Amino acid sequence: MPVVNNQPREQHRTDRIGWLRASVLGANDGILSTASLVVGVAASHAPRGSVLIAGVAGLVAGAMSMAAGEYVSVSSQADTEKADLARERRELIEDPVSEHDELTAIYVERGLDSLLARQVATQLMAHDALGAHARDELGISVNSIARPVQAALASAVTFSVGGAMPLLIILLAPAAWLIPVVFGATLVFLAGLGAFGAIAGGAPLLRAAVRVTFWGALAMGVTAAVGALFGAVV
Repeated sequence: MPVVNNQPREQHRTDRIGWLRASVLGANDGILSTASLVVGVAASHAPRGSVLIAGVAGLVAGAMSMAAGEYVSVSSQADTEKADLARERRELIEDPVSEHDELTAIYVERGLDSLLARQVATQLMAHDALGAHARDELGISVNSIARPVQAALASAVTFSVGGAMPLLIILLAPAAWLIPVVFGATLVFLAGLGAFGAIAGGAPLLRAAVRVTFWGALAMGVTAAVGALFGAVV
């Protein structure tokens, strides 16, 4: 009689790596770069309208740049993966014995005895030879495979959403308190984003929130100092 396993399947988060990385990066960059830009322009004593225009321009340019950058970089990764898989497919056809020995050696290095390693290699190659070599020799799995369009869209959308937050604060904050309000609100946004990324990825929450907040404060502080310096010179 077959044994039925009624235990619930473990929940892992590695399948979120692709979109989570692009989304958190996009949102973080959108919040931080837009906020830093408007704080820098505001520190130069520019009027609210000019600050808002600079922020909108930065948001649009940043979203397009993020999408293009993610698509190009992830496409390069995808091209490399396709080339490696094509070569592996050809080698499996031309010399399956050597490929079997190669897979066996990999399993021996991981701790199996040679007889068991050879049996495992035989069964896995009979089931899906290319998949076994892609996973265990090349390190390419379903969860980590490059998806350029997904990464580009996730980055552009989340950058736009993140960048819209500081712009909303500009519209609502009193002119005299524009810089401190944008600065403080942005730190809250960044802390929330860090916490969200930590929860989605199963990482320590406080560490992620503090990390992103620290670097956000540093970036805005430096940009504000540069803006104030140029404003004083002009």
